[in-house]
Amino acid sequence: MEKDSTERVGANGDIFGHRLKQLTDEEKQRLENQNSRLIPEAKAAKLEREARRHWDIFYKRNETKFFRDRHWTTREFQELINFDPEQQIVYLELGCGVGNMVFPLVEEGFSNFYFYACDFSPRAVEFVKANKLYNESKMKAFTADLTTDDLFENIAEGCVDIASLIFVLSAIQPSSWPQVARVAFRALAPGGILLFRDYGRYDMAQLRFKPGHKIADNFYMRQDGTRSYYFTVEELEKLFTEAGFEILMNTYVQRRTVNFKEGVDVPRIFVQGKYRKPVTSS
Repeated sequence: MEKDSTERVGANGDIFGHRLKQLTDEEKQRLENQNSRLIPEAKAAKLEREARRHWDIFYKRNETKFFRDRHWTTREFQELINFDPEQQIVYLELGCGVGNMVFPLVEEGFSNFYFYACDFSPRAVEFVKANKLYNESKMKAFTADLTTDDLFENIAEGCVDIASLIFVLSAIQPSSWPQVARVAFRALAPGGILLFRDYGRYDMAQLRFKPGHKIADNFYMRQDGTRSYYFTVEELEKLFTEAGFEILMNTYVQRRTVNFKEGVDVPRIFVQGKYRKPVTSS
């Protein structure tokens, strides 16, 4: 990623900037090779129909062991800590998985938060409810499909102060993104904030896909049948602006995943955003 006048370095070495990564000739060739064998339309349609089943199988196989708890969120999203401690905050995690974001907040003592946590996978929600930190007086976990309106069978519109959509939108069919953005907008109270993080365009994971895994431009099938999209900041700005949000932050995040023991040093690119529902929203 090239440096520009808006680039900054975070406390943990993450680099934030607005320019798209410039590809090497080798990386361009990798992307071109992916087009030699695309996933047929019939198979792509089947993946969409069976998306819930693939995620349920994923959680059956991995249980709570695959994703790490997200202890970085209070560092990256100051909205989680910059409030009057006497104020009651309603927090909604859209696509909670097994609670890797909610439970670290519980452990950090966010006693004035009431947590809603929903996921597409019933099995993931079962794992949330089985967690020793799950407290029905402070938390409600439930199954919801963000591409429909069924979220509002469990929460009232306009009741949420802070919502998060962390590594969720990339797993959803692109044609459904506007609906997901509208659902988040409707859930938030005026002035409420949506916190966002997901995979960025030309992330190493995207470049590593072999022929036979590409569904459409920048949209791929993993080996386990789950899917992943790789975003630009321009796509996200358009999506959330059209849903009614004000853009507070919308940037690429470049970092390195390093494991010295295993000799792993992988450059990663994410997108990160903070989007606000206007106070005067109708």
